Amino acid sequence: MFRLVAQRLLALVPLLFIVSVLAFSFTSLLPSDPVDLILGDTGTQEQHEMLRERMGLNEPLVVRYFQWLGKAVQGDLGTSFFNSVSVTDAVLLRLPVTLSLTAISALIAIVVGIAAGVAAALHPRSWIDRLATVGATFGQAVPNFWFGLILVAVFAVNLRWFPATGFTPISVSPWDWLRSVTLPSLALGLSSSAAIARQVRSAMVGVLQQDYIRAARAQGLSSRRVILRHALTNAMVPVVAVLSFQITVLLGGALIVEQVFAINGLGTLAIAAVRQQDIPMLQGLVLVMVGLVVLVQLATDLLYGLLNPKARPT
Repeated sequence: MFRLVAQRLLALVPLLFIVSVLAFSFTSLLPSDPVDLILGDTGTQEQHEMLRERMGLNEPLVVRYFQWLGKAVQGDLGTSFFNSVSVTDAVLLRLPVTLSLTAISALIAIVVGIAAGVAAALHPRSWIDRLATVGATFGQAVPNFWFGLILVAVFAVNLRWFPATGFTPISVSPWDWLRSVTLPSLALGLSSSAAIARQVRSAMVGVLQQDYIRAARAQGLSSRRVILRHALTNAMVPVVAVLSFQITVLLGGALIVEQVFAINGLGTLAIAAVRQQDIPMLQGLVLVMVGLVVLVQLATDLLYGLLNPKARPT
């Protein structure tokens, strides 16, 4: 397992380098001039030149990239063009909000998806199977932001069980934090649980027809032990890849759902940076989001290696 971790970490180095090159290059090639955006039409030519020199924009693109990369490796993602706020501080302030929303959504997606998939696989061609199939199809077809609006209208506006907008940090009040993330997490998690349920059902149906499952039942093992210890464990091997993809989808979807529920996470920060064309903030956000996706992929590889010994390097 140590060799698997080492190989995956080494493979991440060139990937992150390529991503950093693309993130810096694409944002640096925007048609607008950051100096013009900051000073506007009121700045003089001397002010433009002084600001350009202070921001290092007179340097060649390659020089600016390696200067930015050297600071990024040390945790310094630069400074916002418009409010002089450290990009690292701004991201770290919003990151717990997006991560907590993604984590609760992933938990809902995994629990609901696995439960629905197993129930459908154990009762093929029954009303349970048909209900799970219809629910999965509906869940994948409905956009999560539209589902979020429905949840707000029903549970926040009409029933007033949950707040319609805002986010409460868990350090302030765990109960209020849970209430503030419930509706956006349901909007995200139930959509992803549909894809997980379909994959779990397909994998479980195939596993339950294997000879070792029949042998386990013939030995007198309880149905619960056969399903949980033998069938579900082996069925999860192909499901892990779907879990990884869906968690990545949840991370991206959280940026959109944050707008529906007025949550100040990375999504709000990214939209503000795009509107202002705040290049350092955009570069930092892209790098952080890619880093989170890479961590999810690494965790998936490790989980896959635990479930499938054949995938471990010899």
